[in-house]
Amino acid sequence: MAKVTIDGKEYDTDALSEEARNNMLNTKYCDDKLAELKREMAIVQTARNAYAQALQRALPKDA
Repeated sequence: MAKVTIDGKEYDTDALSEEARNNMLNTKYCDDKLAELKREMAIVQTARNAYAQALQRALPKDA
């Protein structure tokens, strides 16, 4: 008998309809995916910054 709080109300997940449970699981999946994508975006942004710095160092100084 797991409990979940949605919009300030507590629900017993065993008492939810199958549709509600599926929507809850899908919402959790989307939240997890968004968090994963944010982490990936931070990694890519960090790599991009490093490449841009390396490019600046590799450019001719007399231009």
